[in-house]
Amino acid sequence: MKRIRYYIYFLLVTTLAIQYSCSSEKNSNQQVSIPVVDFAQFEPLLYKQNDTVYVINFWATWCAPCVKEIPHFEKLNQEFADSNVKVILVNLDFPNHFEGRLVPFITENKIKSEVIMLDDPNSNYWINQVSQQWSGSIPATLIYNKNKREFFEKEFTYEELLDALNTFN
Repeated sequence: MKRIRYYIYFLLVTTLAIQYSCSSEKNSNQQVSIPVVDFAQFEPLLYKQNDTVYVINFWATWCAPCVKEIPHFEKLNQEFADSNVKVILVNLDFPNHFEGRLVPFITENKIKSEVIMLDDPNSNYWINQVSQQWSGSIPATLIYNKNKREFFEKEFTYEELLDALNTFN
């Protein structure tokens, strides 16, 4: 009799643990909202004419230097949250990696910056629209405001990123 009670208790606890685990994963994935856009939808973000400084980083989860510098953009986003600086992380993963790689990466790393997935196969066109200087390699970052534009095809340290941003103030 004790053994049966033990097994029933064990099954109950295990079932509740599994339900909680599935519920937590489901809720954390539901909180991640990543728009998937083509270049025509994304392009207006490249030409805002207001008092904000836009820091637009192009990256992918499969790019080690990109992943390494993401915390620097997150730190910048947090430090300038109450100012006129907007950080946008433009993901260039393959569309079939959205659920399996991108969403888990954003969730696990608690990314707070705005994330957009750019899904436009005509990269020969849109790379040059972002910057004539861009060869297409990543990481790449565009920093601009209504008066100035700078493009960087490199991996940033936090200090380099901050220095680049400070030229806009």
